Amino acid sequence: MRTLIVILSLLLISGCSWFQSEEAKAARANRDDPKTITEQAYYERVQRNLTSRSWALAIENLEALEAQFPFGTYGEQAQLELIYAHYESADYESATAAADRFIRLHPQHTNVDYAHYIKGLSLISESKGFLDSFLPRDDSKRDPGTARLAFATFTDLLHRYPNSVYAADARKHLVHLRNLLARHEIHVANYYFKREAYLAATNRGRYVVENFQRTPAVADGLAVMAQGYYLLNLKEHSANAAKTLATNFPDHPALNASGEFQYQDNFKDDSSWWRRLTLGYYVPEKAPAYDSRPESLRDSSPSSTEQEQNEQQEPDQEKSWLNWLSFGLLG
Repeated sequence: MRTLIVILSLLLISGCSWFQSEEAKAARANRDDPKTITEQAYYERVQRNLTSRSWALAIENLEALEAQFPFGTYGEQAQLELIYAHYESADYESATAAADRFIRLHPQHTNVDYAHYIKGLSLISESKGFLDSFLPRDDSKRDPGTARLAFATFTDLLHRYPNSVYAADARKHLVHLRNLLARHEIHVANYYFKREAYLAATNRGRYVVENFQRTPAVADGLAVMAQGYYLLNLKEHSANAAKTLATNFPDHPALNASGEFQYQDNFKDDSSWWRRLTLGYYVPEKAPAYDSRPESLRDSSPSSTEQEQNEQQEPDQEKSWLNWLSFGLLG
């Protein structure tokens, strides 16, 4: 009898446990089955993910929300928040693609200016690598492709939505991008000098002067024109460029104390260590190069001081103590 009671008790306990596990499985299946989740529940879950900065989960749930309720109440808002989640997760290509998609599908949406704005920010950040947060680098020496696209994006934003809340910040980014693109042309001109392509170098300098007025690179553009025309034996054009440089930028390093342009005729680098090593038998050439920025800025990103002087740096973004402690890894 005692053995029978023990057996029946074990069967009863295992039966209850079996029923409970089945109920738990059913509840879990109902909770995770997309067909049983309401749009409101999905959206609340997304908001919790965004608040906790769980970008991967937010992206997953936003994509699921849009797939399950493409024409629902939160469909368009989910697409906007998907752009934001991709941007915050540093997936700038996906953020740009999501922004393009929203602009194409909802050109008359009240918040379409936000999609333009995040697209521009994503294009600016797309060319930067992980180590750029730790190692300074001159942005004007990068491939200017994404910078041109970002410039076009912010220009389109200001043209279409001049009264947008993002217009003021977009203008600051345009100033930075315009200065960056102008400086890139000067780098290319210096490279052409090195390759003895004097006409190509001169054209680059003239392009900066004609298309990037009121940028710090205009002074170097005039110097490139003066030197380039001089090497092309177009002395009158060279003198006009040098005179314009002396009139507008009297402190340019290419000018002497009397304001006269210092033309470069001898490209031999007498100070090279190769000359000393070979006892003067080999003296490498040093092509003309014009970069009137302070020495500390030529191999690093623009500083905040320069931004205050000529608006060359990107708009400042306030950093939290967590950002400083993590060396930029965390926001």
